[in-house]
Amino acid sequence: MENFYQICKECNSRLSSDEKAIYMKLIDRTATEFLCLDCLGEKLGCGRAALEERIRYYRESGNCVLFR
Repeated sequence: MENFYQICKECNSRLSSDEKAIYMKLIDRTATEFLCLDCLGEKLGCGRAALEERIRYYRESGNCVLFR
C-alpha cells in the first residue's frame, strides 16, 4: 500500500500534522495544500520560531481543535 502524506507546495518537504494545522489556523481553514513552517514563516515575515511558539500556545491552551 502506498504512503499518503502532504507536501509543502513550495519546497516539496513532507509536512507534519502541526504544520498543516497552523497553516489552516492562520491562512485558510479549508486548505488542501499547505506550506511547511519555513516557507510559511517566510511568507508571513515572522520566521519559523514564531510559528513554533504559536503552535505550542495553541496546543497548550487546548482550545483549538486543530491542535488536539
